[in-house]
Amino acid sequence: MYGLIGKMTLAPGQRDLVIAALLEGTREMPGCLSYIVAQDPSDENPVWITEVWDSKERHEASLTLSAVQQAIAKARPHVTGFGERFETTPVGGYGL
Repeated sequence: MYGLIGKMTLAPGQRDLVIAALLEGTREMPGCLSYIVAQDPSDENPVWITEVWDSKERHEASLTLSAVQQAIAKARPHVTGFGERFETTPVGGYGL
């Protein structure tokens, strides 16, 4: 498996719009076992994205999907930067 945890910083007041775009555009991604978008409780501008995939290759392939490209296009104008990014190797757990 392949995991990714990343921080995305957004323009003030744009968090809800970006969260909606990311969640809408990522509903059906082959190989995605978990995709979580979370608000940062200490700052209203960043969001954290936690992903679990059956393989790194499936994650990379997801970036070419039309729905994902559209979500990226909607979110991109409101992204001011990227913070920490961690790749992980998930070994198990429970879904939402």
